[in-house]
Amino acid sequence: MRSGVAGAAAAMFLVGTLAGVSGLIQDYPVYGGQAVRYLVAAVIWLVVIRALGLRFVRLTRRETLLLVGLTLLGLVLFNMCVIESTRTSGPALVGTVLGTVPLALALLGGRPAPRLLTGAVVVVAGATLATGLGSGDLPGLLWSLGALVGEVSFSMLAIPLLPKLGAIRLSAYSTVLAVPMLATIGLVKEGTGMLKTPTTAQALGFVYLAVVVTVLAFFLWYTALPKLGPGHAGLFAGLIPVGAITTGLALGIATPTVFDLLGASLVIAGILVGLTTTRNREPVPVS
Repeated sequence: MRSGVAGAAAAMFLVGTLAGVSGLIQDYPVYGGQAVRYLVAAVIWLVVIRALGLRFVRLTRRETLLLVGLTLLGLVLFNMCVIESTRTSGPALVGTVLGTVPLALALLGGRPAPRLLTGAVVVVAGATLATGLGSGDLPGLLWSLGALVGEVSFSMLAIPLLPKLGAIRLSAYSTVLAVPMLATIGLVKEGTGMLKTPTTAQALGFVYLAVVVTVLAFFLWYTALPKLGPGHAGLFAGLIPVGAITTGLALGIATPTVFDLLGASLVIAGILVGLTTTRNREPVPVS
């Protein structure tokens, strides 16, 4: 339980930093940049799998469709929406909208215990406060809602796959699959201009996104998800706005408003309320 809590908390905070760090690469071709990010992460995962001696696991047709859906929605759509929302509204808005993930996962994960549901509602209230009275606008909100769909898909579509693949294989398979998807979109939307020599800041941004957000955060989340179950693990999605606001402030690209900070405080309070119950927690067995 403790390792699950620590892993989920760290994973969601790191995912939140995506919004702030994405500001460093916003002038780089979007799809080409993401293809590079996932290519670097895929190489890292392949090295890890080889070093651990993990064998390839063949998937059924249903499992393959789940993996494709997870990759398309949870990786490709999610990251595009985060980048576009950051461009229009800054990192705080998309981070706080993603704070509503706990309520979605609590409801989709089965019949939530009353205190878990209460905690999720408090998290949503904090996200709503920051969204409605914070630093956002309508286009940014729409892109943020797309990111929300992607984030929920990233967890819910993974649950049926984790018992067979485990955290490492699932992270690796989805990362590798995302590369041709993003490269194809890049060729269609950006042509040969999808790749160019990055600036120093952009290169550092890509390295961070590949190593920390893609490899480390994926592994931590998919390790914690089976231990906690979607309802309890989902509470930690409330740390996404904390990561987004903290990173935006640290990089000097966005200063949070009072309502952004109040919303983030409510999110943290909701997590604490939800974690006081362990009822209806159904961990996912992983081999």
